[in-house]
Amino acid sequence: MTHPSSLPTYIKSSSILSSTSHSSSPSITHSYFFLHSENKSRAVSLEVHSQRKVKMLGIFKEKLVNAPKELKSPASTSWCSKPKLSNEILNDFISSNSSNAFSMCFGDDALVAYSPSNNNSTHHRFFSGMDDIYCVFMGELHNLSRLNKQYGLSKGTNEAMFIIQAYRTLRDRGPYPADQVLVQLEGSFGFLIYDHKNGTVFVASGSNGQIGLYWGVAADGSIVISENLDLIKASCAKSFAPFPTGCMFHSEHGLMNFEHPTRKMKAMPRIDSEGVMCGANFNVDSQSKIQTMPRVGSEANWATWG
Repeated sequence: MTHPSSLPTYIKSSSILSSTSHSSSPSITHSYFFLHSENKSRAVSLEVHSQRKVKMLGIFKEKLVNAPKELKSPASTSWCSKPKLSNEILNDFISSNSSNAFSMCFGDDALVAYSPSNNNSTHHRFFSGMDDIYCVFMGELHNLSRLNKQYGLSKGTNEAMFIIQAYRTLRDRGPYPADQVLVQLEGSFGFLIYDHKNGTVFVASGSNGQIGLYWGVAADGSIVISENLDLIKASCAKSFAPFPTGCMFHSEHGLMNFEHPTRKMKAMPRIDSEGVMCGANFNVDSQSKIQTMPRVGSEANWATWG
């Protein structure tokens, strides 16, 4: 298990985080940003109007995340358009969203970048962080009130903060595996969690496919995750694919379908319109079955499975 010791570096390209009170910007309903010493809790929250579309980027080095080998296309090394390095991808993201983007860099191992944009969207978009756990959430949970009550959270807790609280609870002492938690989420969702304390990454996408996520491999082997298809294409060349719906990915334990947790995932090569192999689609292999022992206690949680 990796235990990063450095505090995150915050790069702000505008005044979007300069205030600890309600922002005057029309794109931000509220923002608060607390940073304390390393031994104290930290909280970050940005809530974006539902009529704004959020651009999200996560990049994680190979030492944290081993991307599925099928994501990397042999054509990426020989094609005219090559994958980019992590710092080039971040610079592209910041420059294309220079008025309101910011990023959080965790040494050389991980970064999360976030920016509202003007495209219309009917879903909620949140960025939140607490106790070294950071989450970008896209979508809407129809049963959020019931979930907040179930976990003892306040009525005003948004989706991203709920995901963080649920993840932290189950990581530390939860009696249920992650798939049993995710199937309880009603609505459309896609989210990314980075647990800085434990150096782990957790990604999930709802089964209805309304929130599209994409992942790919950068030139330095880092995994790149975003909902922005154009950004993924430009960053990863031919080594990318849609993140499979109804699935979750953990940096230590790989990809799993949370609706069919006893079935293995099967990679199917993707061929693009130019006839070139372009990553892989991952589907449930109905002919396979994962042999598992019943899990009890603290090991049966979001942080460990399989």
